[in-house]
Amino acid sequence: MALLEVRNLTITYRGQAQAAVKQLDFSIEAGETLALVGESGSGKTTTGYAVLGLLPAEAIVTADRLEFEGRDIRHFNQAELGRLRGGRIGMIFQDALSALNPLMTVGAQIAEAVRLHHRVGRKEAKFRALALLRQVRIPMADERYASYPHQLSGGMRQRVVIAMALAGNPALLIADEPTTALDVTIQAQIIRLLAALQQETGTAILLITHDLGVVAELADRVAVLRNGECLETQPAARLYQQPQHAYTRQLLNARSVAGGQL
Repeated sequence: MALLEVRNLTITYRGQAQAAVKQLDFSIEAGETLALVGESGSGKTTTGYAVLGLLPAEAIVTADRLEFEGRDIRHFNQAELGRLRGGRIGMIFQDALSALNPLMTVGAQIAEAVRLHHRVGRKEAKFRALALLRQVRIPMADERYASYPHQLSGGMRQRVVIAMALAGNPALLIADEPTTALDVTIQAQIIRLLAALQQETGTAILLITHDLGVVAELADRVAVLRNGECLETQPAARLYQQPQHAYTRQLLNARSVAGGQL
């Protein structure tokens, strides 16, 4: 049984004639990385938010199957969705500064995430938060624990967001453009970190990106989206060698010209 199973997923917004996502099929196995790739507006982030039940009220979601760990997410109540988010499914947002509370230290925010999903006291939550800071390779974790988000670099803030996503011991991480706001050197560090964390924890990753350089480093399989439709799904290595769709070839050519990004 797949960890995440999506069949015939269609997402429309009230008042809009065209669907944002059209009859999308994909699955993710435990420990696997699937990349949803496409330009802005292709439906990839909308798909990720649908899995978490984070779409706005005007979104109409239909699917033959939308199951995580064998359970139909569509039937989850708000309490169950709350436990799922940050628990069995962790979310890594692209804008770490917006994702973090500027009035709380990063350590307190990680500890709060730990307590949200585990029945532990404040002392144990701090201990686990420090362990998470070390796990995401933040140096001098004890000092960084007391830092506020604005006191950290962009790369460090993204590591904090990853630590928060790991706080609930997730089986799946949804990483929404996790390197977009970072310079090239820091991007490479975050990619290597995600790969290392996957090896250590066995978590699966749904990678949402427009950056085929990130895909080459991290993904096992790739689904190419355009205008809400999946044009092809292939193992990553084969996609680069034998793209089946003309649009995929355009993306690969654009990557060559742009040095890795679309």
